[in-house]
Amino acid sequence: MPVPNSPTSSARWALLVLGIMAAAVAIPWLVRPAAHDNQLVVYCAHDAIFADEVIRRFEQQTNIQVDVRYDEEANKSLGLTNLLIAEKDQPRCDVFWNNQTLGTIRLKEHGVLARYAGTEHDRIPSAFKDPEGYWAGFAARMRVYIINNDTLPAAADEAADLQMIEGLLQADSLHNVAIAMPLFGTTLSHYSVLAANPGLDQLKQWHASLHKRGIREARGNGAVKDLVAEGACDFGFTDTDDAFVAIRQGKPVRMIPVRLDATIDGVRNTIVLPNSVALINGARHEQNARRFIDFLLSEETEQILANSASHQIPLGTTDPAKLPEEVRRLQVWAKDGIPLHAAALQNQAVLDWLSSEYLQQ
Repeated sequence: MPVPNSPTSSARWALLVLGIMAAAVAIPWLVRPAAHDNQLVVYCAHDAIFADEVIRRFEQQTNIQVDVRYDEEANKSLGLTNLLIAEKDQPRCDVFWNNQTLGTIRLKEHGVLARYAGTEHDRIPSAFKDPEGYWAGFAARMRVYIINNDTLPAAADEAADLQMIEGLLQADSLHNVAIAMPLFGTTLSHYSVLAANPGLDQLKQWHASLHKRGIREARGNGAVKDLVAEGACDFGFTDTDDAFVAIRQGKPVRMIPVRLDATIDGVRNTIVLPNSVALINGARHEQNARRFIDFLLSEETEQILANSASHQIPLGTTDPAKLPEEVRRLQVWAKDGIPLHAAALQNQAVLDWLSSEYLQQ
């Protein structure tokens, strides 16, 4: 995907996409299919290339036919979230498999979700599930710095590497640093975490400072990865799955976790962004939906996604012998993940502010 020529053109592009998305979901589907005992309707924001294997295995084990709706847009998580809100009074969907968590929490506030804490709910840490049982996270990504090894050779250890990167973020010029536009995706989630801690005012100051010093804003995390992998930028903010793409391609890059000032037991938090799954209120195939939720939250599913090319991080107890070495390393970082409940409360305020900010450019 090309990098926009300017922040203004990039902002207009993103806001146009958001506008089209809103129009597309304004009118719910008018015809609801008849319910059948062996069927299930899933809306899925996770990449089809990775989700399909999980869904087909569930079908083979249960003989339940899954009708899955993927949304292939760049802002697919937000698009499906808005569609579910539009369909609230006549839901077509039984289960929402979101590739993030904050949008799922938003659905709870809109009354779209139903409570279900099934057989696998307890294996998920409390930081990554709803205390009332409306949603649960699994198979996470993490916010990381992707760093070009040729322009910024690795320091002696991870702590020194992080200190170096954080020092460079204080420089007068950030023309060799990249970040994705924060209007949607995991960069919006990252911003929402920062709005919760240290706070929205501090986030606004940080955002303004980055742009004043010339940070390169790309259309997405994949574009950030490309800028760093090709040496156009020294480092950037992205996700673990995008960083792994560059590593598999043999690019001269490494990754270290973005760490916050907030701490757990004296260790600075990381930003862990799970997939999430939730039962839709009024689901027409509720028993099948519950079985699918249990399957997604199982060790089996987390192992499948950990061994996929995206190397997603299991959140529940998992046999380490069945995980790639790269994922075991990520699990160490994920133990320091900040709870996301406070970030979810800030998500809409952050989106409203950013939309206004970019419209003025």
